[in-house]
Amino acid sequence: MTSEPRPAGVTPPVAVVLAAVSFLALSIAALGVVSLVLDADVIPVRGLGAIPGVIGQVVAVSVFAGVLWWGLRAEPPGYLTAVPCAIGAFVGEIVGLVVGSVVTGADPTRGLAAAESIALGFPGAVIAAAGLVAGAFGVLLVRGGPRSSGGGGRGSEGTRDPEPDR
Repeated sequence: MTSEPRPAGVTPPVAVVLAAVSFLALSIAALGVVSLVLDADVIPVRGLGAIPGVIGQVVAVSVFAGVLWWGLRAEPPGYLTAVPCAIGAFVGEIVGLVVGSVVTGADPTRGLAAAESIALGFPGAVIAAAGLVAGAFGVLLVRGGPRSSGGGGRGSEGTRDPEPDR
């Protein structure tokens, strides 16, 4: 057993994976709930199918993960890293939707109309918010969360060093 202190958080690659999965789950769930509450389609343009939306999410997650990876290089990473993560996810969704509509052979005008509805409607805000929350979560994972000063915090009463110095 070594006496070196254990790092407070997880490694950046682990944080990026966990935050990316969290972003994907948050964005899909939030889009579904907001769509249900507002009784509106996420992509209101007819004739595109599901594939452009899926490609948009894949690109959004990829850009989010890349921006978070870049932001976690700082020592220690700052919570403001979440802002470029949100912007990257937002732009990634829009660009991915347009690319997805072209790849599937849909009318490019429909793809641009869908991208416009995402950017200016509720889906863009929901995706950006999910990116902001998941980006802050990724930074929190690396930083290790709140630290205890060791002086009277909850749960510190009655704890002893297992081998006191003699």
